[in-house]
Amino acid sequence: MQVSVADLMKAAGLTHGAFYKQFTSKEALVDEATAHAFAELTQRHRAGLERHNGQRTAAQQALIDTYLSVEHRDDPADGCPVAALATDIAREGGGREARRVYAEGVAEFADFLATDDQDGVVRLCTLFGALVLSRATKGSPLSGEILATVHAALTEAD
Repeated sequence: MQVSVADLMKAAGLTHGAFYKQFTSKEALVDEATAHAFAELTQRHRAGLERHNGQRTAAQQALIDTYLSVEHRDDPADGCPVAALATDIAREGGGREARRVYAEGVAEFADFLATDDQDGVVRLCTLFGALVLSRATKGSPLSGEILATVHAALTEAD
């Protein structure tokens, strides 16, 4: 999170002082933004379950379909906070609230993905890795191949 408060406020069209009326520090902003992103993710999982009448397998399938889509690959700004924040959270100090929220969010996401046959952590790491690699190889045939191959691997057992 290598953005200064001054740069952030300039991009938002606000003054430096306006930032400190809302947040005690840049770290407090990161903490709040991380909590908000994972709260939204949890809400999306709940909404998916509701859309599929509580059928977990169907909700998981829909999530995998969306997660490994070209649209998700091409829209990192509105995508998964696990992928979006991983590198920045890894650079943060161990005692930070954002790291705690991130770890809890990852654990909840993995729990949502778990099946009788597949571990949720393995499924989440597979989704995450596929998304990151497909984004990094965007524009090459490998990008689409990654999405399709991993999608098949995660949905064959379902």
